[in-house]
Amino acid sequence: MAFTLATWNINSVRLREDLVAKLLREEAPDVLCLQECKSPVDKIPMAQFTELGYGHIVARGQKGYNGVAILSRLPLEDVGDKDFAELGHARHVAARLENGTTIHNFYVPAGGDEPNREKNEKFGQKLDYLTDMRDWFKAETPEKAILVGDLNIAPREDDVWDHKKLLKVVSHTPIEVEHFADVMEAGGWSDVTRNDIPDGLLYSWWSYRAKDWDAADKGRRLDHVWATADIKNAAHSSRVLRDARGWEKPSDHAPVFATFDL
Repeated sequence: MAFTLATWNINSVRLREDLVAKLLREEAPDVLCLQECKSPVDKIPMAQFTELGYGHIVARGQKGYNGVAILSRLPLEDVGDKDFAELGHARHVAARLENGTTIHNFYVPAGGDEPNREKNEKFGQKLDYLTDMRDWFKAETPEKAILVGDLNIAPREDDVWDHKKLLKVVSHTPIEVEHFADVMEAGGWSDVTRNDIPDGLLYSWWSYRAKDWDAADKGRRLDHVWATADIKNAAHSSRVLRDARGWEKPSDHAPVFATFDL
């Protein structure tokens, strides 16, 4: 079975319902994982998505903040969620396809502006969240699994517009990159996107603060697709749909795609 998966921090699924529908119509991924839905599950506007063929959903939500959802044309089984770092946030949900593949959808905390847990509680929460992820995957080694989402870390030098300038900026600090690597190692995860696109600058997020985000191109690769070692070689055709960042009233993130032959 071959299926295409996309991950997208939508920054409010209700506000950007039509952008989700546009993506589903024009790109037609089999599975779409959304983060920062900012909606209780029962308020997610499913009617239009169902009409487009995406009648399956596994989601966790809360009013106004966070929220993760997996929309699918393929049947899904809800296989739970974890409250990492005990934040009480809707930041993780997992679903299983009929072929036995488990999909983990994550929205890792952004971490605030100051990369110092003593001065900034949010940064400490981010590190604790990643530590809990590491420990969970170490204790329960995943198999035949895909992990996607806005992980809010750009790990490589070519995942940011200027490595040296961003070393002290939250999302690219050495301690975050170290925690990111620890999570990957603990679960035996492989970076599908960089396996397919190994060289060159690659971004999935551009700040709203830039007057012309496209011309400035000061991006970061915060959105990721991983696979466990047993299925990493089944992944291909990775891409970032950069054009979506330029749609009307867009999210500041662009969707990231990968196809799996399983």
